[in-house]
Amino acid sequence: MCAEHAAHERVSYEAQGKLERLNAALFGSPARLHGWVAVDEAEPIGYATATVEFATWSAEPFMHMDCLFVRARHRNRKVGLKLISAVVREAERRRIRDLQWQTPQWNADADRFYRRIGARVSEKYRYTLSLPERCDG
Repeated sequence: MCAEHAAHERVSYEAQGKLERLNAALFGSPARLHGWVAVDEAEPIGYATATVEFATWSAEPFMHMDCLFVRARHRNRKVGLKLISAVVREAERRRIRDLQWQTPQWNADADRFYRRIGARVSEKYRYTLSLPERCDG
């Protein structure tokens, strides 16, 4: 589903080595990544992943939802709502007060969904700086 998600967001995806790294992040001790999978008759139809981060300005942890994806034919059936609700429950269980995420600016359907559940848009851009595999000080 990660490849489908990347295609939906109009970015390339190379699977090489990622399964092993995802398994280590999800099932290592301690887990670095938390995940939820929606299924319909044993078929995976969507997923959400999140990490716990720490915010300097609030001096509190927050949950960062890295991915929320539902396969196209299962959208508009409350699958996304159930997935995000699971992430919210985990944040609440940890007594975390903020959930943050991002979506492409062109994704009007996601924007409508997020606003409908009460999310507010941040006025910040998200940047990525790719670093070489080995950084020498």
